[in-house]
Formats: sequence, C-alpha cells, structure tokens
Amino acid sequence: MALLQSPSLCFGGAALNSRHSSASFRPGNLKPSPLSSPPRASSPRLSSRCKAAPAVGGGSSEADGSSLVVCFGEMLIDFVPTINGLSLADAPAFKKAPGGAPANVAVGIARLGGTSAFVGKVGEDEFGYMLAEILKENNVNNQGLRFDPGARTALAFVTLRSDGEREFMFYRNPSADMLLQEDELDLELIKKAKIFHYGSISLITEPCKSAHIAAAKAAKEAGVVLSYDPNLRLPLWSSAESAREGILSIWNLADIIKISEEEISFLTQGEDPYDDAVVRKLYHPNLKLLLVTEGPDGCRYYTKVCHNIKIHQLRSQNLQPLTGSSVTFFMT
Repeated sequence: MALLQSPSLCFGGAALNSRHSSASFRPGNLKPSPLSSPPRASSPRLSSRCKAAPAVGGGSSEADGSSLVVCFGEMLIDFVPTINGLSLADAPAFKKAPGGAPANVAVGIARLGGTSAFVGKVGEDEFGYMLAEILKENNVNNQGLRFDPGARTALAFVTLRSDGEREFMFYRNPSADMLLQEDELDLELIKKAKIFHYGSISLITEPCKSAHIAAAKAAKEAGVVLSYDPNLRLPLWSSAESAREGILSIWNLADIIKISEEEISFLTQGEDPYDDAVVRKLYHPNLKLLLVTEGPDGCRYYTKVCHNIKIHQLRSQNLQPLTGSSVTFFMT
C-alpha cells in the first residue's frame, strides 16, 4: 500500500503534482538504453505488451551487486480518503498515491541511502508513466520495469477506518502487473542482487505466477538471499484456501520471511500467533530468519538458535507512516 502522509502521499512526494510531467515515459519516448531489455515481439493474446523503461537509478549494471536489493511484484495507484478514519463508502473524496508493497520497499531503501531496483509491469497509461517517473526521481533502478499497452495500471482504494480496521477495494481485471511474463524478466539484474525481495500477490494468476517462480529460482541458484513478505490481501484471491496454498507454495525457498500476527493465524487456520510452538511450525529447515511484526509494538524474531527475541519499533525521519507496518519494516 501507499506511503502515506495524513493519509495521502506517497513515495514520490511532489511527483503527484502537475508540474512533474510523465512525458519522458510516453510510448514515443520509450527508447531502451544499453541497460534495458529491448521491447519484445507481439503475442496473439497480449499484443506487444513489453516496453522497457529507460534504465535509471542506483542499481545500474555497472554496480557489483554487493548491496543491491531487487524488489519484484506489483506497483499500482492507491486512492486514499481526503479525511482520515472514514470507510470507503463515507469518504467524500480521494487522493491518488503510489502504492504496491514491493515498489514501496524499493523506494524506501533508496531513500535511506541503499541501492535498489524494481522488477514488474505497469500499464502504458498515464498512471504507469507517473509511477515510472517516481522510481526515477527516487533513484531506483527501473531497468526491470515493463509497460503493457493492452492493460491498465492497477488501482486500489484503501482506508484506515476509525475502528482501526483497514478496508480495501481493488481494480485489476486483469491489470498490467498480473501480465508480466517469464521472457520479460531481466534475469541478469536479478542474479546480481544481494537480496531478492517479493510478496505473494504476484502468485495469484498466470502469467505473472510463472514469472515470479522463475525469478525466485534464478535468484536462489545465483546465491541471492530471498526475502519474502506474504502481504496477505485476501480479497484478491479466489478463496481463503487458494490464498493459503499460494502463499505456502514458495515458503521453503525464502531465506528471510516477514509475517504478521494476522497472517500467522490465517496460515495456521486460527492458531495463536503468540504461541512460540505455533510460530515454529512456520520455520522451514533452510530459513535463516523469521520475523513476526506486531504493528506499533515492533517485532519479534526467530532463528535456528534464538526464539522470540523482541525488538521495539524503530523510526526514521526519512519515512512516513503507512497503512501497514511491513513496508516500513523492510525499508529499515
């Protein structure tokens, strides 16, 4: 979800203002640089979907990858109420804000002085150009970003109600992020990363599911550390069972997993997330670190030798509050 300021902006700050033009990312100006993959040929189903963004940002191909974090998944537009604490139905108006947990992590890492890249797909539309420009402005390598002329950039309406509950409504039927294909992946960028970070939303439908699995396996084979934040969004899945199966389908690939208390209860079908024995059920043999976030109370972590080590919340003046804790957690 979006990086919020009251809750409106954003990982681009002024990037939502009209003075920031997205013209440099319009179709006629999408000229692949030496760092970008060239546009691919048309397919009968999806037309000439893939156009690569001009490569910019911190993690250029000249970098040795020793500190590069590659984030894979969705990048979209969140619409958040102009007044805090209201339901979506009661909100009088909405403001747009860049969103998508993997993209937020990439931007947050760059803002904190790290080197990051984003791999995913947006629509070849005004919102897609805007998001590409925001990556550029925040010095995030975008050579793995693709544009789809046949699908729109995903939209999500999100609010944090006065009762503390989050409310979501998604528009992706299908959206561009769901249509990323395996042959559109920049595998060289992925393989040179130090960390490959991803969620589970890209596992929901094909062809993105196959692209996700291929990217994760390529990273694993190259010795890259795999970081997994399931980021459960149940309304996007066809059923609770399919969500549970999808999230767990790549569980054993990850070296680091961040999970919330709510997600523990969901994956264990109602068991107590505060019970160490329950949490340890999710610890697979090759896992290096399991982190359990506790919202404003910080987190606790588990390793093969350490159990339930508490860490209180850390704050950075470079980061804004979020609708959830996971993105801030990974950025720090």
